[in-house]
This record gives sequence, structure tokens and C-alpha cells, in this order.
Amino acid sequence: EDEEIVAEIMRRRFFPALITHKAWEGFHFAGHEIRITEATDCYGAVVWPSALVLCYFLETNSKQYNLVDKKVIEIGAGTGLVSIVASLLGALVTATDLPELLGNLHHNILQNTKLKCKHQPCVKELSWGIDLEKNFPKSSCHFDYILAADVVYHHPFLDELLLTFDHLCKNDTVILWAMKFRLEKENQFVGRFQTLFDLEVISDFPSLNITLYKAMRKGRMKA
Repeated sequence: EDEEIVAEIMRRRFFPALITHKAWEGFHFAGHEIRITEATDCYGAVVWPSALVLCYFLETNSKQYNLVDKKVIEIGAGTGLVSIVASLLGALVTATDLPELLGNLHHNILQNTKLKCKHQPCVKELSWGIDLEKNFPKSSCHFDYILAADVVYHHPFLDELLLTFDHLCKNDTVILWAMKFRLEKENQFVGRFQTLFDLEVISDFPSLNITLYKAMRKGRMKA
């Protein structure tokens, strides 16, 4: 079953028939053809399998996790694929990443959502753990969903990542997080995450070493 679903997810990706001056790859999600421009000079400008897993889940579970008119923030949006799919599914999306990635992120989102979405998504800088209250004040920022795909990898900002989850998550916020398991140090982040949040496995793909989690603040999962 794992391999069948993974094969279906990977079939959503396609590549240009002709070589073009700009590297891109395509995806079929939410009834649309999505074209993503990539860059190979940094982690955040490439579409990783965790993003495809999360997009597939959002599309195929749109009744249980109805995003229409919901306020959604994606952290570590990268190329913007997950934010684009959430927007096409009707969400009010804020796509965030580091300043050096915003140009490509904004290009992809505009190219794939303009005149196609109920709500035009916005792109905003978010460096994990920095100026959180200034840029996302708790009094006025409320998100129904936090989306995250492959935000835990070999980087020195795991403390800041946890701080960012904590700052953005209200009592009724649902986190949907696709995690690829690589090295033990990064894997330990899951245990630290569980000191603040209840965690539930909603999909598991052993052939990809990817697990999809649903999380909420402690004590709120069943509330």
C-alpha cells in the first residue's frame, strides 16, 4: 500500500518536454497544472518529496481538512508548492521563508495562483525565531493551520524552529507537518516538539522515510 500511494504521489510530477533556459518542473494538484521554477544553489529552492506528500494529503483529504476560507501559514515554504496547493484549495495563505528565497517564492506563487484562487496568497519574510512578535504579533495573528514540509534537516536552527512553531500556534491551530527522517540529531527534534504539542501520525511512508503528522497544543487534540 505504501509503495502504491508513493507511486501515485510521484506521478503528480512531470518535466518539460523541451529544455528551456529556466529550470522548472510541473505538478498536477487540485485540478491545476503547477509549474515550479527551481534553483540548485540552496536547499529551499528545490521541491523535496515531503512537499509532494503534504500536497497529496491536502488534496485527497479536503473534506476532513477543509481549507476554504481558513487562514494558513506555511513555514519554510521554499519554492511555494504547498502554499500554491493550499491556495488552490481555497485557503488564505501566507507563504514564508528566508529573505534570499522570497524572489523565487513570489514568482512561483504569482505564476500559479493569479486569477485561479478565491484568495490571493501573500509572501512574507520569516527567519525562524527572529522578530516573531514584531512581524507576527500574537494579538492579531491567528492561523487555523500551520503547514510545514521538510523543515527539519541538517541546520543549526532547530531551537529557533521550535520557538517559531510555539509562537504561531494558538490553542485551536492545527499543524500539518511532513517530516523526512535522516540523522539522529534531527530525529530527536520530534521528542522536543512533543514537550509542547500533542502529535498524531496521520500518514506514514517507510519507502520515503517520511511521516506526516498532525499536531496541536498539548491537551487540545481532543478538545
